[in-house]
Amino acid sequence: MTDGTGKRNATAPGATDPAGPNAVDSDTEATSRLSRILEAVLSVGTDLDLRVTLQQIVDTATELTGARYGALGVLDPELGTIGELFTCGLDDAGRRRIGEFPDGHSGMLGALLGESGPLRSDDLTTDPRSCGVPPGHPVMRSFLGAPIRVQDQVFGNLYLAEKRTGRFTGTDTALLRVLASRAGTAIGNARLYEAARQRERWIEGAAAVTTTLLTGGNATDALMTVAEAARTLADASAGVILQPTEAGGMEIVTASTLDDPAGIVGTTIEPGSPVLAQLLGGEPVFIDDSATDPRMTTHVRSRFGPSMMLPLQSGGRLIGTLALPRRRGARPYTALDRQLASQFASQAALALVLADSQSDREQLAVYEDRDRIARDLHDLVVQRLFATEMMLESTRRRAPSPETDELLDRAVDELDSTIHEVRTAIFALQQPPAEAPTTFRGRVLRETGGAAAVLGFQPSVHFDGAVDALVREPVERELLAALRGALAAAHRRAGVSAIEVEVDATAALPDGRPAVRLAVADDGREEDGSRSSTLVWQAPL
Repeated sequence: MTDGTGKRNATAPGATDPAGPNAVDSDTEATSRLSRILEAVLSVGTDLDLRVTLQQIVDTATELTGARYGALGVLDPELGTIGELFTCGLDDAGRRRIGEFPDGHSGMLGALLGESGPLRSDDLTTDPRSCGVPPGHPVMRSFLGAPIRVQDQVFGNLYLAEKRTGRFTGTDTALLRVLASRAGTAIGNARLYEAARQRERWIEGAAAVTTTLLTGGNATDALMTVAEAARTLADASAGVILQPTEAGGMEIVTASTLDDPAGIVGTTIEPGSPVLAQLLGGEPVFIDDSATDPRMTTHVRSRFGPSMMLPLQSGGRLIGTLALPRRRGARPYTALDRQLASQFASQAALALVLADSQSDREQLAVYEDRDRIARDLHDLVVQRLFATEMMLESTRRRAPSPETDELLDRAVDELDSTIHEVRTAIFALQQPPAEAPTTFRGRVLRETGGAAAVLGFQPSVHFDGAVDALVREPVERELLAALRGALAAAHRRAGVSAIEVEVDATAALPDGRPAVRLAVADDGREEDGSRSSTLVWQAPL
């Protein structure tokens, strides 16, 4: 309706819009759906965690297209098969009924690999391209899928099934094309971020291992440090160090594992094993399944699946091999995993060599210091003691008397004994220092072994009970001090030719409390000629 100027008037009150109310509702619904689509597309990839991003893509595509089921299969870049599957609309029971992942090469998924865009089917039950469906797979008719490309490389497939309102439409196809394109960009960013984070973790881990190795510790602790750090960084089931044996094989000398390590340490790869030539030659070995690979011959292989065996070598020197097996059925190692682990092994080997060299330098400094102390004792102390002994002998000849002779004889004997002890100490200083024991049992044996150099014989030692597990500080320190005192007292007695040491961790105090008991007995005699008694010391645990 127009006025006299020809301009259209607004709709009069009570009049109806020529397009009708349904058109307004349709426009509102379309605007709302477009808004949800834009919001969903923009939200894809906001989280840089790759696994979160992949699940988000599946959920978004399933919701926006009205599909009952959705899935995103990630292709293994080396094998070309589906390595991971992210689903929507399937619970855990449904996934278990399907069983193994599809291979990605047959049926509709295989057809997707040759397509540059989305692929649609209105009825899978009659489509000749549909085949190889697992027995436990849900019944599906309508299908819509699209390849996901990351930098012109197919990363995986995004596919939807069973649209709730019937068949997938052209709008659904266009939407899936946009989502697949957006997903490719998001996945590329997430992969770059994940690779950067992974490199950062390995670099930090290698630096921490190097710092730890160069701050000291024995060889066994150093190897365990490398094995433990590598196991954690690689998300492996175990970190294992193998070293060459005299027989020409390789033996597991260190194992870090979350499970019981029993049966792993000491396992030997015998000469003639197919994998041995590569390991001794310093070549890396990558295994998809340790339990079934014919190159693996050890009895522990049945525990593990994917594995890396990396040489620990530096400057042409092969220290050993670092093995990082995962559980059976665990995800395989990627090319990036292998590269980063190989770099870690090279740096760890260099750190082990440097730590060994540093230990040698420190030991050399100790030897030099001990030689200096030994020379000082010999040149100064022993010579002065000997001169004092000569002076006493001269005094006895000049002023003979029974009382004086007795006193001077005792003084000369004491000087002789002192000279003997100092020379024994000089001899001990000139011996290489033994590696410090790490157990209580080892410390007791070190004390008795050190006393043997002075006594001229080895004391016998007997242990009762789990002494290493039960005896702790400060009881351990007090017991070792009492043992040293008892051995020194036995040395001063005459006629000592045997000493028996007993450490009993099953003893009890009079009030019933558990205790550790130390008994030191010898066959010597006291100054009055009586037999020496047994020294007994005990303390509560």
